[in-house]
Amino acid sequence: MRWLGWFRKRELGGAGLIEAMALQEGTPVALMGGRMRTIGLPYALPRDMEEINRLDFQHYMLRFALRGLYAAPLESPGSILDVGTGTGRWAMDMAHLFPRTYVCGVDVNPPPADEQAAAGMDTRPSNYSFMPGNVLEGLPFNDEQFDFAHMRLLFTAIPSDRWPRAIHELVRVTRSDGWVESVETTGLHDGGRHVDQMMSWIAQMSARRHVDLMDGSRIADLMRGAGLRNVAASVVNVPTGAWGDRLGAMVATDFIGVCKGYGGLIVGAGLTTQQQFDQTLEGMRGDFNARRGRCYTPFYVVIGQR
Repeated sequence: MRWLGWFRKRELGGAGLIEAMALQEGTPVALMGGRMRTIGLPYALPRDMEEINRLDFQHYMLRFALRGLYAAPLESPGSILDVGTGTGRWAMDMAHLFPRTYVCGVDVNPPPADEQAAAGMDTRPSNYSFMPGNVLEGLPFNDEQFDFAHMRLLFTAIPSDRWPRAIHELVRVTRSDGWVESVETTGLHDGGRHVDQMMSWIAQMSARRHVDLMDGSRIADLMRGAGLRNVAASVVNVPTGAWGDRLGAMVATDFIGVCKGYGGLIVGAGLTTQQQFDQTLEGMRGDFNARRGRCYTPFYVVIGQR
């Protein structure tokens, strides 16, 4: 299910936002801005069922937009790693696609399927497994352990000065002649004043966590700097809003979910009021529904060989 034709053509901000704390499966989480979030990480989006549903929706949206699951020229990989696996949906899809391949997802939190398996409801592919870990602290694997290392949409999770180390870790665990792949974005473009305002708030919120949303566009240079060869990069500009028909509506829906995830933090940090945020969100919905718009979301797809 490769993307057909792709080759052919530190410290966290928001002090005082923590309203309550709890432990889920040994992972520290806090009620921040009205949503449960993992604490101690630059990543600000929630960890709750609403966000899990959004991430699964986003997975299918990207599979549709990018016409497949991966871009690297894979043949019969023996092992695949998914860094920042989130809900585990990509990793499990790859396990189904390559039934003789060992596929491992790594993240700071276990995916829902792994939590359900611990409760006796195991629906995971037999060739899939999960390993807890954080790429910012070093991946919990030996050197040259995987044939294919994949990472997607961690542009809001990795501080700007930590990106070289993150890419180095992907390279380190990849075998000689194996492939590394990254899919990132920089957010929405040409969406009008409401989208621009929302992106500005998200960028300001991210900057307080030392995250630069524009880092998603520089992965190819980082891969070359890490010593990868045969680096190939592509930018897929995905229409966002009604002008993009079904796909555009899907991307707009996903972004609205992202904004709702950030909303409580943005308001709590004093970047705007709840009323202003709600008005901007509603104005953005109207802009997305207007076919005159030409908003798009660029996805930077980069592969490199060890």
